[in-house]
Formats: sequence, C-alpha cells, structure tokens
Amino acid sequence: MRRFLAPLLLSLTLGTSATAQQCGGDFGQFVQGLRAEAAERGFSQDTIDGFFRHANFYQRALDADRRQGIFTVPFTDFARRLISQNRMDAGRRNAQQQQATFDAIQQRFGVSRGILLAFWAFETDYGAFQGDYNTLDSIVTLAHDCRRPELFRPEVFGALELYEHGDFDPANTQGAWAGEIGMVQMLPEDIVNYGIDGDGDGHVYLQTSAPDALMSGANVLSSLGWRPNEPWLVEVTLPDDLDWYQTGVHTTRSVAEWEADGVRARAGGSLPMPNSQASIVIPQGRNGPAFIAYPNFNVLFEWNQSFTYVLTAAYFATRLEGAPVFDAGNPDPGLNGDQMRRLQQALANRGYDVGEIDGILGAGTRAAVREEQRRLGLPADAWPTTALLNAL
Repeated sequence: MRRFLAPLLLSLTLGTSATAQQCGGDFGQFVQGLRAEAAERGFSQDTIDGFFRHANFYQRALDADRRQGIFTVPFTDFARRLISQNRMDAGRRNAQQQQATFDAIQQRFGVSRGILLAFWAFETDYGAFQGDYNTLDSIVTLAHDCRRPELFRPEVFGALELYEHGDFDPANTQGAWAGEIGMVQMLPEDIVNYGIDGDGDGHVYLQTSAPDALMSGANVLSSLGWRPNEPWLVEVTLPDDLDWYQTGVHTTRSVAEWEADGVRARAGGSLPMPNSQASIVIPQGRNGPAFIAYPNFNVLFEWNQSFTYVLTAAYFATRLEGAPVFDAGNPDPGLNGDQMRRLQQALANRGYDVGEIDGILGAGTRAAVREEQRRLGLPADAWPTTALLNAL
C-alpha cells in the first residue's frame, strides 16, 4: 500500500522525454530513457552515471506491490493490535527526548506531537524498522511496470535530485517496497519538496535524524492544510435518539449543533471549538466507539487512505496526549468476509457502486449500507449486520 501522500502524487504527472520509453519493454532500454530524460532535466553526466549504474530490475518490489493488503479487521481489534503498552511507553520517551524538536514544530507549524508520534510509531516503530527494500531498484522497477508508472516515475528523479545533493545513496538506501524512506516513510519527491534539515547539519537524513524526519513530516501535513493548533479527534458519547443517518465523514455540522443534539465529550466538559465544522465517526455503528472528527482528521487521509488506519493513528495520538482508553461499547457483530461479499453483491444488484466485490467495508459499501438501512427502517449507522443482510 502506498502510505505517504499517494493521492497527491497521483496528480503529479511530470513531462518526459519524447524518446523515453514510458513503461514496459526491455528494462535496459527503459533505464536508458530515464538517463536521457535526466540529461534533458539538466543533471550532469557524472551524476547520471553515478546514480543509474546501480539501477537493477527488482522482482521483489513487484511481488510486494501485487500482494499489498488492506485492513479488514474492525477498528477496536485493529487499535488493540497496534497500540501496545510498549508503544505507549516508547512514545512518551521519544516525546521527552525530542522535546526541543516538537516545541519548534508546534511553534512553526502548529502540528501536534501526538500526531507525529503516532505515525512515527505505526510506520517504523519509532525508526526501529524502516524497510529493507533497495529504494532505487524499487522505484525504477515500479516505474517500468505499466500498472502505475505515473506514480513512480517522478520518484526516480526525486531520488536523483537527492543523490545530487548528497542525501541519497543509490546502492545502499533502503526503505519500504514502494520507495518510502526514513522514520516517517516519505517518498523521494516529497523529501525534495518538503524535507527540512531539523538538526542543522546541512542535510536531510530521514533515516538517521529524528529532527529531520519529524520536521519534514510536519511540513508535509502543513502543506496539505493542517490547521495549526486545532484538534483532530475527540471521543464522545451519543444520545440514543441521534439521527444516525447524519453520522459519518460525509456529513459535517457545527460542534455546537452536535452538542445541541446531545453529543458530549466522554472526558467531560464542553467540546472544543464550538463553531468548527465536524463529523461524528462511529466505525462499528451506534453501539460501538464514537468520536467527533474535526477538519484536521481529514488531512490525515493524505498520509494513508485506509479509514481504519487513519482513525487508529488519530486516536493513538490523543492517547499519547493524555486521553483515556476508548469505550468499546457493545457493537453488533460485523460480517465475515463471505457475508460481506454477499452483502456487496446484493447492494450492487440494487444499483449501488460498491466497487470490487472484495469483502472489504470501504467507503462505497458504507454509503450503500446507510441508504439501505434508512430505506428498510433500520438505524442508518452504516454498520453492516446480519439483520441487514437477511433483510436484503
């Protein structure tokens, strides 16, 4: 799975040499086309030779691309798996060790240390495991592959620019299979555009310098629209008579309006920013955990597109900043994979666009579930149950 800024990079289609091979065909000829394009971009011959002499076809990266998984377990189970006491303790230690960096980030970008710690933890276990795929071989091979060349080709030239600056070792730089590098897993093009020398050594080393990685990650979030010093997620309690159809990220209302309908902060007191727009997020329906999500929550989907992953990271960030363990409630049992596929097929037969019949509760399936629940007179909380499946 592309983890960092995949939606943004999909829109970056850089110009290529008229003679360059766009994808596929002989790998050696493809690399020659990349070299020619690099020359047209103004890179010196020594830089081009030093960089591309290390480029090799990398079947391992292709295999990883083909088998990438999607999070299918419910939020409560997923959160319990990822948020261990060890990660909590390590997060607090790292917050203390990098306090000066986090203070500088707060002042410059207004990005919470909890958010950065959460992604640092989930992406690389605070830098302990950053991936063991050769980055150059991965991005060149995936650019050669005709599945998504527009996604990976710009990364080749991003890595080339980093190499020119002395910030990339084509033979030895390793990271994730899709080319992400360092403690918070940034792609080469993003490092070029948003990388910050946080420790003042004249280089941006996201693999070995926590200040560089954290400052660069904060810069990315800021560039994506992070609202300085605003909340992103707060756990709430909900009244039994809430209009469940209004829940979900598709609906925003002012926090004051939600409070008027009986939504309350679980920790007590008033919800922050009463005039802000926000959504009610109930990942396992009306009887499960409940949160109010502020605009900053949506920014996190530019980091990772999985709803379960983003919600877990956002919640973990609140824990690192002092929030209690969420109330799991007593949600209705969800559907297994076979049941979910049957439900998706039934919804597709009724004209809903649920995407691939894959047994995964994605945004399209949730939206269709909500509509059918309302039509059938069931609580329209977008959580598929056997009652809904049987009714269909």
